[in-house]
Amino acid sequence: MQLGFENKKQTMWAAVLGVAAVLIVAYEVIPMFSGSSVTASSVPAPAPAAQRASARSGTKPGKKPPRVQNLDPTLRLDLLASSEQTVYEGSGRNIFVSRADEVVIQPPKAPGNTDGKNEPDHGYTPPIIPQAPPIPLKFYGFASSAGERKKIFLKMGEDVWVAGEGEIVDRRYKVIQITPTSVSIQDMVYSSPPQNIPLTQG
Repeated sequence: MQLGFENKKQTMWAAVLGVAAVLIVAYEVIPMFSGSSVTASSVPAPAPAAQRASARSGTKPGKKPPRVQNLDPTLRLDLLASSEQTVYEGSGRNIFVSRADEVVIQPPKAPGNTDGKNEPDHGYTPPIIPQAPPIPLKFYGFASSAGERKKIFLKMGEDVWVAGEGEIVDRRYKVIQITPTSVSIQDMVYSSPPQNIPLTQG
C-alpha cells in the first residue's frame, strides 16, 4: 500500500523538474530567434567623415577650422642662439635663505623740532592729578615690647588705633613702615606716595 504513495510522489517531482527544464530551454532559445529578426534598416548609418572630423575639432559643419600659425618643423638655429645669449638678471636675493624684507627709511624732508615750542596748541590740557591731603593721624607711642612685632598707637581726634606694618587704619590709611622716630603711612584713597608722620608725645 505504501509503494503506490511513493510512486505518486516521485511522479510529481518528475513533472515539476520537467516543467522547469522546459522553461530554461525556452529562456535560452527565444532571444536567439528574436535577435535575428532585426532588419538592417534599423541600424544607424555611420556619420560622414567630415562630420566626425568637425565633431573632434569642435567646429561647426561647413565652417573652416582656425588657421594654425607656423607648422614648419625645421629647427631654427638663430632662435636657439639668441636664447642662449639671454643673461638672467635676478634681484640678488637668495630664495633659499629666509629673511625679512628690508625696510627703507626715507630721510626727513625738513629738520625736526623736539623742543615743542613751535607746536600749535590744540586746546589739550593735561589732566590734573589731585594731591592727597596731609594725613590727620598722630603717632604717639609703641604698643609692643622688645622681641615682638612692632605695633604703634595712632590717634585721630578721639579715636585711637593699634596697628602694625601692612595693616589699614580707619579703612583708608595703610601703615607701610615703622621706625623708632616715625611711621610711613599711605592714603589708599588717592594712591599717593607714603607720608612720614613723626613720633610725638601725648
